Amino acid sequence: MKPYSSARDEFKGEASVYLDANENPLNDKYNRYPDPLQWKLKEKISQVKEIGADKIFLGNGSDEPIDLVIRIFCEPRVDNIVAIDPTYGMYQVCAEINDIEYRKVLLDDNFQLNAQKLLDTADSNTKLIFLCSPNNPTGNLLNRVEIEKILNQFKGIVIIDEAYVDFASELSWLKELAKYPNLIVLQTFSKAWGLAAVRLGMAFSSPDIIKLFNKVKYPYNINILTQNYVSEELESSDLRKDWIQTLLKGRDYLMSELPKLTFVQKIYPTDSNFILVKVDNANGLYQQLAERGVIVRNRNAVSLCAGCLRITVGTDEENKTLIKVLTSL
Repeated sequence: MKPYSSARDEFKGEASVYLDANENPLNDKYNRYPDPLQWKLKEKISQVKEIGADKIFLGNGSDEPIDLVIRIFCEPRVDNIVAIDPTYGMYQVCAEINDIEYRKVLLDDNFQLNAQKLLDTADSNTKLIFLCSPNNPTGNLLNRVEIEKILNQFKGIVIIDEAYVDFASELSWLKELAKYPNLIVLQTFSKAWGLAAVRLGMAFSSPDIIKLFNKVKYPYNINILTQNYVSEELESSDLRKDWIQTLLKGRDYLMSELPKLTFVQKIYPTDSNFILVKVDNANGLYQQLAERGVIVRNRNAVSLCAGCLRITVGTDEENKTLIKVLTSL
């Protein structure tokens, strides 16, 4: 396909007179279309992530690159996607929107994947394998050796969603991009950076794959307000590190207090900023918390998560309020 060519694509650099894009010249600051490829912001991200700017795609949250990778590599009603189960729900939603078969492979009782099971589920029409590590809603890192088996043996594209990697002990897969040309790594500003409302996600891959993203995306998918705000926030990387340590301490607090409650059956290991907890009567407990103004996520109906609530680590005050309310039930 021939992508849409915007006025800002055709001209690179700075000029004194812009008469090419039918913009209103009378509202300086926000009247000009933003850089469609966000190069200045990508250069800043490049320094933080230690990866070339040509290997970065920026999307409206992580959901945009999730949708785009399906649209780029899969033919509707012909191709299919293989993914672990349970995992982040948007992979399946985007597959269904794009009319692509979505094949689920159940994790084991420890929420770990078996590479061979995923590979056996794939066929010649499997174009994508989605992996989320640390996984949502289970919270754990997936076994790195098993992921390597998939990367080495699968002939299609492997997407590793690292939305929660800043809270984990293992290194990101970003360092492995040169080794695996079929790898796409997703990250986000919504979690560790505390910018969920800003809606900026990142996809990292080979320049050839990034060019495909840029070909299919809408011309000005990241507005200038988001670009400028995130650019400023990138100057506060030390503050982000402090936030991560604060949240990890909060996680430790909840991990130590929740087992003291009689209705808590199990606390699952976590490498994320949330905890999966198995309880007596998950539906009832969720409702009781909601009635007292404390909102958690009910995962009772999710595969392998029967009886489970997912609890995000909050502020010290929020964590203590949660425990206080739970203790009173």
